[in-house]
Amino acid sequence: MALVKNHTAQDIPELESFTTLEEAKEAFLESEDDSEKDYLIDEIVKFHGGAEFLVEYLKNEDVHKNVATKIASVISAMEADEAPIEMVMDLLKLDNAYIRNLGISILRDFGDSIKYYIVKFLIGDDRDLRIFAINVLGDVDFPESREMLVELLESEEDVNVAMTAVDYMGEIGEEEDIPLLESLKERFAGEVYVEFAVDGAIKLIKG
Repeated sequence: MALVKNHTAQDIPELESFTTLEEAKEAFLESEDDSEKDYLIDEIVKFHGGAEFLVEYLKNEDVHKNVATKIASVISAMEADEAPIEMVMDLLKLDNAYIRNLGISILRDFGDSIKYYIVKFLIGDDRDLRIFAINVLGDVDFPESREMLVELLESEEDVNVAMTAVDYMGEIGEEEDIPLLESLKERFAGEVYVEFAVDGAIKLIKG
C-alpha cells in the first residue's frame, strides 16, 4: 500500500516511495482509496514505461472517472517527445465516450506534436488507419486539418477513405475546394454514395 502508518500519537500516514515501476503498479492496482491512487499515478509516471501503463489502464471498462481524469491530466503534462501519443490516439477507438473525450483533450494539449502521427497514418498503406487519422483530424480540430485533407483527396483511390474525408470537408472546407470535390464524382464513377456525399459537402461549404 502507498500509505504507510507511522505509529505516533497523531497516527499520521506517510507516503511510500518506490524503487521500481512494478512496485508502484502493484500498489496502484491494490489501492481502493482515491487520494492514494492520485499519489500513485504521479509516482508511476516517473518511471520508464509508466505512462504507457497508465494509458493502457484507461482501456479498462470499469475505470473510475476520477482516476481516468487524473491519468489524463498527468499524461497531458508530459513533454510531447516522452508521451505515448500513439497509444493516446488509440483511445479514440474505444466505445467509452468519456475516455474518448479524454483522449481528444490530451491530443489537443499536445497540439502540433501530434502532426507526425497523423501524417504517418494518412500516407500509410493501411486503409483503416487512414480513416482513423481522418477522424482524429476531425475530432481534434488540428490547425492544418483542411490542408491535410485536401492533400489526401488529391490522390486517394479508396472510396471509403475519400468519403470519410469528404464528410469532414463539409465542415471545414472552403469554396476553392469545390472543384476537387466535384472531381471525385469522376474518380469514383459508379459509386452511388459518392455523388450524394460530395453534393452534401458542397452544400454545407456554400452555406
